[in-house]
Amino acid sequence: MHPLLRFTLDLFDPQPQHPPAPGGLRARAKPSQPVVPIPKNEALSASASPSPDADFCHPQATRQVHLDGVLVAYALVRGKRRTIGMVVGPDGLGVRAPRWTPLVEIDAALQAKAQWIVRKLRETRERQVQLSQTRIEWRDGAQFPYLGGTVRLLLDPGHRFVGAGAQLDDMPSDVPDSAVRLLRVALPPTASAAQIRDAVQAWLMRQALDLFAQRLAHFGPLLQVQHKRLALSSAGTRWGSARSDGSIRLNWRLMHFGLPVVDYVVAHELSHLRVMNHSPLFWDTVRSVVPDYPVQRGALKTELAPLW
Repeated sequence: MHPLLRFTLDLFDPQPQHPPAPGGLRARAKPSQPVVPIPKNEALSASASPSPDADFCHPQATRQVHLDGVLVAYALVRGKRRTIGMVVGPDGLGVRAPRWTPLVEIDAALQAKAQWIVRKLRETRERQVQLSQTRIEWRDGAQFPYLGGTVRLLLDPGHRFVGAGAQLDDMPSDVPDSAVRLLRVALPPTASAAQIRDAVQAWLMRQALDLFAQRLAHFGPLLQVQHKRLALSSAGTRWGSARSDGSIRLNWRLMHFGLPVVDYVVAHELSHLRVMNHSPLFWDTVRSVVPDYPVQRGALKTELAPLW
């Protein structure tokens, strides 16, 4: 096909109405397997049915391509950028490309990263399945991980901890730290799942605020920094953040992990008050107070906090 004609046809490629999250991978064009474009009159959109033959299909897919023997329907959005970016998330593959990049170059870039894309798609799908199995059923007797151990809920309307909403039984001195502990919740057996969840979340957030303040006070002098403000975060994928003004936000769901993981995140954010990037100097700063930070960082990525 004449290059000018191909370029003109590319301008009429359908655009998704809602772009996927931006990605940052760069890829060099290296075509290998044939691309299977969706016909113009059958282009996928948020309101249309996805291709029944696609192994992975983004809900806003506009094109599909064979990658490493797998048919992938992906969402493509063009914009003001210089490189082709790819991101794999729970919805599937999203691709962002410069406004005037020909489709053949976009598809070739995908082929160059075919194995990586397919591997990430499979890992993401498997993780989503695992996450769905961690969802907490909010009822009497429900369990969830807490600081390296397990907590079981006990609805106790005859409580004596008025105003606190819930109370964790003390751990007997002759019982291992990993034993199941009771969290007595001041609700009747007829309480709804939403009521139980809200009461437990309020309790867990109070525990998080107290623990995070203690760990910040511990690591701050070691790192020779002083945070100005602590706030809790409910972000879905971000465990903490730090601002140059000394403000630190930590995700209360960190309470589902062991204390070493909590300490790593606290030290990580405090280290940003000295080095506001992820350079080797930053990681050396983290290592100075958490020598095994790679282990805790790995645990944060592989262990699953339960779905609420």
